[in-house]
Amino acid sequence: MFAAMRNVFVFLVGGTLALAPLPSLAQEAVPPAAPEAVSPNPQVRLDKLFAQLKRERNEKAAERIAGQIWQEWNNSGSAAIDLLMQWSQKATDEQKFDVALDFLDQVITLQPGYAEGWNKRATVHFMMRSFGKSMSDIDHTLQLEPRQFGALSGLAQIMKETGRKQLALDAYQRVLVIYPMMRSAQNEVLTLSDELSGEGI
Repeated sequence: MFAAMRNVFVFLVGGTLALAPLPSLAQEAVPPAAPEAVSPNPQVRLDKLFAQLKRERNEKAAERIAGQIWQEWNNSGSAAIDLLMQWSQKATDEQKFDVALDFLDQVITLQPGYAEGWNKRATVHFMMRSFGKSMSDIDHTLQLEPRQFGALSGLAQIMKETGRKQLALDAYQRVLVIYPMMRSAQNEVLTLSDELSGEGI
């Protein structure tokens, strides 16, 4: 769910890169490999990043990969949409939620297939504690991008806040299938599992 929900329940990110071993001084110098070509297809780039995210077992490295995924998600491909998203973020930061919603409504009208428009609006509704509207926008987000771990985390947060612990646990477990090293989701799964076990569920 959520770029604004990155402040509330989402979950933003960074990572690390492993250093390649230095060649022995006795070895003949080998020219560096050509950098891997960057695919012009955003979906191909996302698929590769998600495959890396699922395999990665270093938390910081996973955070960096997740950050790259967020960059891909935030790229609308439209200067006008990007500007509206910036204005909505500024309004959200200033807690001018009605203004933010106006901008996000325009984003969704102009580009209904842009998942982050729905995700950002879900965030604003969450911050206004309009959970029903937030869940509706989360549903749209996940229809467009089922791997949106931010939106799933937002759904889990709503389930938890409304006392539906089992559904919250299920949602956090879905997050970990996509992003196994998300620490906040790991902690929530442990906490909710303990609470449900204590309640005999």
